Amino acid sequence: MIESDSKQKTDRGMDRATEAILRHLGQDGRMTNADLAQRVGLSPSACLRRVRQLERAGVIRGYRAIIDERGREGTTIVIVRITLDRQTEECLRRFEARVRTCPDVRQCYLMTGDADYLLHVAVRDAADYERIHNEELSRLPGVAQIQSNFAIRPVVWR
Repeated sequence: MIESDSKQKTDRGMDRATEAILRHLGQDGRMTNADLAQRVGLSPSACLRRVRQLERAGVIRGYRAIIDERGREGTTIVIVRITLDRQTEECLRRFEARVRTCPDVRQCYLMTGDADYLLHVAVRDAADYERIHNEELSRLPGVAQIQSNFAIRPVVWR
């Protein structure tokens, strides 16, 4: 998958320099290649070669700004657990296709455990969430149960 000059592998099968590249880019995707190379102990050309390999392999899928919702005035995060009435491949596919079109859903995860999906929804206030619940979430295909929790504040934000 990823070319490696080092024989020492981590638990995920990558060498330490590659793991360090991923860690540093995950913290600051705008870091220059020269800074990244210095931090991980590689030459700039070797570092750039590894980054390009990680991109081609799909390990690095892209670069984007991570918006702290606290910076948006009046934004509250609601964590929503959704249980479907059936877990067939077709039901999951239909739900996932539709939830991708919901503009207020910031993240959606397929889960193990009690709920089938965990959603991260950004709202202005309780009335805004009620609108989203009624007009979007409850109309998603196959929804049997919706459980919502309003976040008080983030504890870890990466």
